[in-house]
Amino acid sequence: MRDKVQQTIDKIRPSLQADGGDIELVDISEDGVVKVRLKGACHGCPMSQVTLKMGVERMLKKEIPEIKEVIDV
Repeated sequence: MRDKVQQTIDKIRPSLQADGGDIELVDISEDGVVKVRLKGACHGCPMSQVTLKMGVERMLKKEIPEIKEVIDV
């Protein structure tokens, strides 16, 4: 599953990088929680949680139904 998550994150990454940010996969728990680290302009941005939930989490759940949640660590 880690490879599928990383591939999906790699699809999302260019749009984050276009705004000066980035994302790093940290871990995936056995119960389907994906831990990521938002970096660059995304780190500390007031809209980062919207990006995380409405962008990253939505895309990961669509591609990989086993994913339950995405959190920033």
